[in-house]
Amino acid sequence: MNTQPDGPEDRLRRLTTIWSRAVFPVTSTSLTRPEFEEQLLPLARRLSGALRARAFDAAEGEAVGAALIGAHCTAPEALSRSLDCVDAYLVLYCGEDGDPEDLRARSGRLQHAMAAGFARALRERTLVEQEAIAQAALRAQGVVAQALHASEARFRAVFEGAAIGIGIADLDGNVLQVNGALLRMFGGSEQSLRVRNVQEWTHADDAPQTWRLYQELVRGEREHYHVEKAFYRPDGTVLWTNLTVSLLRDPDGNPQYQLALMEDTTERRLLNLRLRYEATHDALTGLPNRTLFFERLEKTLNAGEGSRFGLCYLDLDGFKTINDSLGHAAGDRLLVEVADRLQACATAPGEMVARLGGDEFVALTTGADSRSEVDDLATRIMNALLAPIRIDGRELTVRGSIGVVEGPVGERSAAEVLRSADITMYRAKSAGGNRFELADPEADARAITRHGLTTALPAALDRGEFFIEYQPLVHLGDGSVRGAEALVRWLHPQHGVLGPDRFIPLAEHTGLIVPLGRWVMEQSVRQAREWRERHGEGTSGPLRINVNLSPCQLGHPGLVQDTVDILERAGVTPDALCLEVTESALIGADDDLLKPLRRLADMGVDIALDDFGTGYSNLANLRRLPVSVLKLDRSFTQGMQQFPADPVDLKIVEGIVALAHSLDLAVTVEGVETGAQAEQLRILGCDTAQGWYYARPGPPDRLHELALADATG
Repeated sequence: MNTQPDGPEDRLRRLTTIWSRAVFPVTSTSLTRPEFEEQLLPLARRLSGALRARAFDAAEGEAVGAALIGAHCTAPEALSRSLDCVDAYLVLYCGEDGDPEDLRARSGRLQHAMAAGFARALRERTLVEQEAIAQAALRAQGVVAQALHASEARFRAVFEGAAIGIGIADLDGNVLQVNGALLRMFGGSEQSLRVRNVQEWTHADDAPQTWRLYQELVRGEREHYHVEKAFYRPDGTVLWTNLTVSLLRDPDGNPQYQLALMEDTTERRLLNLRLRYEATHDALTGLPNRTLFFERLEKTLNAGEGSRFGLCYLDLDGFKTINDSLGHAAGDRLLVEVADRLQACATAPGEMVARLGGDEFVALTTGADSRSEVDDLATRIMNALLAPIRIDGRELTVRGSIGVVEGPVGERSAAEVLRSADITMYRAKSAGGNRFELADPEADARAITRHGLTTALPAALDRGEFFIEYQPLVHLGDGSVRGAEALVRWLHPQHGVLGPDRFIPLAEHTGLIVPLGRWVMEQSVRQAREWRERHGEGTSGPLRINVNLSPCQLGHPGLVQDTVDILERAGVTPDALCLEVTESALIGADDDLLKPLRRLADMGVDIALDDFGTGYSNLANLRRLPVSVLKLDRSFTQGMQQFPADPVDLKIVEGIVALAHSLDLAVTVEGVETGAQAEQLRILGCDTAQGWYYARPGPPDRLHELALADATG
């Protein structure tokens, strides 16, 4: 048995088979069903490509709709069944590895485009047929003018047998003749149509140019025109038509009659309206969806000067927990209830509520005093969520975070407004949720910058935009340089040199910290080898490089092997490397987390406990950690920068140093900025120090100069 999963072509074939079985029974074609299926296969392939394309192209869907007409699928049922098939199976068979919500939205837009292409192609085909009938009618009418008795039978056959409505009127608008199809379309008697003048058949939805074109035609200034026009039937219902009106001339070329050809498009229009509704409204809640909301927002933002708007972007707090614990069906029912409550909040003129997707909703308001109106709207929304929602006998408490954007129209695009609201909403969520925050341009700019840095990080490593500066580690006893700490920098093309505090958290969040940390270790160990080759062992021992290790790297399964490979390639012994791990990363660490550090320590790599004193760890835990160096946080030594030093700080540092030395741990102090501070730390027994008092972080040659001066001095 073949257990291999279906490939993309197999899934595409399956979709095409389902489509052909649905549409073939209502298609007028001489092909067999398998032949018809082969005709649909390239159309399914185009839909699949449009679904997964990077940029959405409505023209692909329109082309598929038009191609259905070319395949003789002209019945309304053919379109309806095709759209149902695309809605049910396109994402299922062709949407692998994509975001289901985005794919469903794109599938809906493709269905709308298919319907538009189908309607346009059917209309063009009908126009061709209408033109042929019109030409026949013109020819017949000309024959009538020359020899009525010889052509009456032929003209009457065309007139009465036509499937579209035909009417003839004089230039004053008096109806002279109507055929049976026209009578059936209007549902009245011939007399009821003939007593009305053409110019009385107005409708509120008539396009502005409709009657201007009519006047130009009866004056003989144009030969024909085509419009979409609505008519009132005798029973008050509305008939929508594609109307073509042509001018009939006598043998001398003078205008004599007007000929109207009407195609009933009422059902097609209702279908398009239904498709439009489905494409612009959320299927679950019935609220306007992202598409319709963006249309409304863009229209609002393009209003005249002096107008203002307010927008509330709502995201439910903890909705994923409800889905995970009670199931998606319960989550859907909760969303429906939330949508109903939000809809009840937006009842004032100019207010609108939409669902953007998932548990994200948006409310829009307009008005001269939009600031107070949007604050009031956000408050109403928060109050509407206070009452618990009962689902399956449970009372669920619903809370939400709202980002509020308010301001004058015309200054920002719809995408910019929504992005600002989204950023502000996450700021409200980060502040604890169940609240609303007003957009802050400066906060937006910081968030956008963070996002830009995050997306640029992977390419920055490939392009070599990172470099390393080194800050020397100095022995407090004899002042000799014992090594350096490697500090990575990012030379950003737009923002200049960025310190690690700007991008290391982003790298940890994205997982890029592992390859970036590996690169830093490779460069630093190679630099340590160069220093050792230039300085030898020296009286103070070989120079050592300190490299920071993030919690993500600590948990990476390849840490030990990567370190071994880097040391072997560089040709240096493990004692050339010291890995610095923050105290907070090791608080409560189990044996599995400590195992890699123990293996590295057993190899001879020094492990330093960085930022010691900030993690509130139990000092007794030090004996179970595989560390050889304690690196005191600078907060303990700031009080020693001036004389006399803070006695409390002195006691704390003295106790830590005594404890460390009793456990055979060396003590390093960072942030040393004054000579008095360095001297006090020396007296307290600290082993090494680093800080601006000795040197700021710089290129590797600076450390070489300091080490050389130490050796010769």
